[in-house]
Amino acid sequence: MHRLTQLIKNDMKPALGVTEPGAIAFAAARARKYTKGPVERVLVAMNSGMYKNAFTCGIPNSSQVGNVFAAALGVVAGDCEKGLEALADVTPADNEAAGKLIEEGRVKVKLSGITSEIFIEATVATPSHTCTVTIKENHTNVVRIVVNDRVEFEAQPAGEEAGMQAQSGDGHEIHGYTLARLVEYARTVPLSELAFIREAYKVNMELLEEGLSSSRTTFAPYLKEVNGGEIFSKDELKTAQLLCNGAIEARVIGLDKPAMSITGSGAHGIIATMPLYGVYRIRGLSEEKLLRATALSYLVCMYIKEYSGRLSAFCGCAIAAGTGMACALVFLRDGTLAQMTHTINNMASGITGMICDGGNQGCAMKGIVAVDAAFRAVDLAMHDTYISAVHGINGKTPEQTMRQMGLIASPGMVGTEKTIVEIFEEKRKE
Repeated sequence: MHRLTQLIKNDMKPALGVTEPGAIAFAAARARKYTKGPVERVLVAMNSGMYKNAFTCGIPNSSQVGNVFAAALGVVAGDCEKGLEALADVTPADNEAAGKLIEEGRVKVKLSGITSEIFIEATVATPSHTCTVTIKENHTNVVRIVVNDRVEFEAQPAGEEAGMQAQSGDGHEIHGYTLARLVEYARTVPLSELAFIREAYKVNMELLEEGLSSSRTTFAPYLKEVNGGEIFSKDELKTAQLLCNGAIEARVIGLDKPAMSITGSGAHGIIATMPLYGVYRIRGLSEEKLLRATALSYLVCMYIKEYSGRLSAFCGCAIAAGTGMACALVFLRDGTLAQMTHTINNMASGITGMICDGGNQGCAMKGIVAVDAAFRAVDLAMHDTYISAVHGINGKTPEQTMRQMGLIASPGMVGTEKTIVEIFEEKRKE
């Protein structure tokens, strides 16, 4: 198996609801597994990105939102064996029990620091046991478990799958590749290695259908209406916006269907795939071309995201996944490497800096902007209209441009992250 195939396979995972509440619930459920007796206290500390993303997002199988309720549900009914789908089996009675824990003041969350690096530390205390579970680097990567002051588990240094250390010394293995090599891989890798990507489209289409049939959504039905009442019309842009943002809305309000995530985010996974599916269907392209384009989309997304950090103050869904998807649109249209480079420049100059203010219904609005920006960036680039390397944050190479896009988020927007969290804290007090 090609190493890039393995990187995608390691990263592509189903996630029920917004990834951050799932991760919080997973951590709390894992800590609860090591305790016996009634719960006296739950405390979940988390980094700013985790705190922000889960602040008002929907929770699967619940009408509630936010990180406190996700933690409470994780303790009451979370199944840590299901990873990011830990809340898949939650019942109305579980919601009632979680609400009671919160009312009694037994569940607290706190901000551990302003950083784009994933960190969760969940502590569950009962009369006889106290367990603390620590997660770092990715949403389900447990690095330490302590029970009654005794270390039950401590992770060894990250191996090939978890660490993916850079060959180039830039922090991640994917940064050892050029855009040209990523494109060459997408064009030539044996198709059999990409068969697993089909599952992403199955999962994300089922999520879209859930959104279209729900009385709780507003973006999905309207986007379908403006697309002529069809899921697939002859209008590629309107179809792409429906497929993409109907699924994103379903996810962020907590409907009970998973998204296929990439770089730890369901919305990233949706933006990186669903617009491509619309073009594939409308143009009658081969499934092979779709799968190859999707592999490229994922890899470009990963390239930018591993510079910006998994949870940063900019909207990686729009910027990282949107740029990956834009390069894949060029691929679907038989464009050149130069046109992909120009597309990246157009995206970098167009939407870099869009803030992330958490996982919430606003993600659908950002997704609409991202899809529009991607289609326009591609159209311009393929008509020899683009922002040249001399301007703004664009670099002399596409690799430099993608790196600089990421650096805008981390360390560039650390102050923005702090301000967003402070606004959330004020809202919570109100």
